[in-house]
Amino acid sequence: MSARIAFLASPTPEAEAARLALEAAHGRCAAEDADTLVALGGDGFMLQTLHRHGASGVPVFGMKLGTVGFLMNQYRPEGLLDRIERAQRTVLRPLEMRALTESGATINSLAYNEVSLLRQTRQTAHLRLRVNGQQKLDELVCDGVLVATPAGSTAYNYSAHGPILPLGSEVVAITPIAAFRPRRWRGALLRSDTEIGIDVLDHFKRPVSATADSHEVRNVIEVTIRESRSQTVTLLFDPEHDLADRILNEQFEA
Repeated sequence: MSARIAFLASPTPEAEAARLALEAAHGRCAAEDADTLVALGGDGFMLQTLHRHGASGVPVFGMKLGTVGFLMNQYRPEGLLDRIERAQRTVLRPLEMRALTESGATINSLAYNEVSLLRQTRQTAHLRLRVNGQQKLDELVCDGVLVATPAGSTAYNYSAHGPILPLGSEVVAITPIAAFRPRRWRGALLRSDTEIGIDVLDHFKRPVSATADSHEVRNVIEVTIRESRSQTVTLLFDPEHDLADRILNEQFEA
């Protein structure tokens, strides 16, 4: 196995100290020359790493040195090469968000967890939902709505009372956030290859922002979301911390 490992750290003293110690033990390698990326931090830093380096196709082994570490392995510097060699590979396919703004700009972004639309002011958002070009909800009055991947279904989606999706289910969840009308609509489960369109009604009076993971676009008037057909990333997990098992276990937490 090649030992060309690039160590990437979140900007915290603990993560930086771990990076320096690991580089002293295994050598220093630039991300563009590495066979494996080791991300040191929390889930937020893992998402940053995927957005920054995901297109390279280099697998990422995360170690938790942050507050939340659902996408990370436990931090243990000893036996790192053997852990990487034995790690289970999990392939994630992100969502592609295309957002049209009031100014006429079109902005594209990827989301590994979720795309969320949220009201920008005290007034509720009024949204219209389309599925594969067919109008399904004439008007959703709410604080917002999100579309979550299986990997992201235990994050913001779950906090908004959305369903947990098994990894590999090839399903995405649409989950309303504090919906006022229709009162009984609790969201939908759709095939991952579905194209979801969201129109912002009365956008001057009721402005809405769209966020793909941490990339926010303000004053959107239309958002299209679909699973990427070309982009994937590979995460590496210790066998005892398999991501699919952790998502499954989340459904039985009291």
